[in-house]
Amino acid sequence: MNTPNATLVIGATGTTGRRVTAGLSAEGHRVKAAGRSATPVAGAEAVRFDWNEPATWGEAVDGVDRVYLVPPIGSSDPAAVMLPFLRQARAAGVRRAVLLSSSAIPAGGPAVGQVHKELPGLFEEWAVLRPSWFMQNFAGSTPHARSIRDEGAIMSASGDGRVGFIDAEDIAAVAVRALTDDQAPNTDLILTGPQTLSYADVAAVIAEATGRPVVHRQLTFEELRDRWAAEIPMEFATMLAGMDRGIAEGAEDRTSDTVQRLTGRPPGTFRGFVEREVVRNS
Repeated sequence: MNTPNATLVIGATGTTGRRVTAGLSAEGHRVKAAGRSATPVAGAEAVRFDWNEPATWGEAVDGVDRVYLVPPIGSSDPAAVMLPFLRQARAAGVRRAVLLSSSAIPAGGPAVGQVHKELPGLFEEWAVLRPSWFMQNFAGSTPHARSIRDEGAIMSASGDGRVGFIDAEDIAAVAVRALTDDQAPNTDLILTGPQTLSYADVAAVIAEATGRPVVHRQLTFEELRDRWAAEIPMEFATMLAGMDRGIAEGAEDRTSDTVQRLTGRPPGTFRGFVEREVVRNS
């Protein structure tokens, strides 16, 4: 009997990747969990994969017919490594690709937008997930979570702009559907939570839920860029600060019905996320 084809999940220990892996495994799908250290993941076959080491690509795509793509972190030109991999994957028999992008980056836009542009020409079955800002940006060891703990403040250059923050659980649930439903979406999908919030709103929810003072501290574009540049390359820091400027101008003040439409349930609320991932871990 032939072994069923597997789904390759790149970045399988990351914020969305581990949730996608868990969702696929829970539905009985065979999963190859790819990462730079081939970390064991429950319910999946661990495989070593590095975007910058083409020698790791062949084993990763062996026996795979669909792939969840998380771009290399911090790269301003992910297409340079992703497109050669995707061509190799297509030649090896991968027929469906689901790419994680961003609501702020259209097809043909900067960074992963170039991969988005090429994806329909490489695969007959595809989807591009374009989530708004992750709720998980305020938990764990992220910069916002650290500044909340250390300074009681969220730093942004977003002004009073509003964002449809989305839970990574909902992103993963949509990804599982895009990967496994009989009909691929064959389009890009804007993913948001159920409401838009300003960073001041976010601070107020976290403060109320945790009982600790948290405020939104507004920075200029330059101040935020330089703050990011202390941790990541200047080019990437400039792009991220520019996204905050876009928020201030209203670029992310929207919600979509995509989560409800593809998963059959409404997206989670920011308060629910805080109670689950911030309060319990504080």
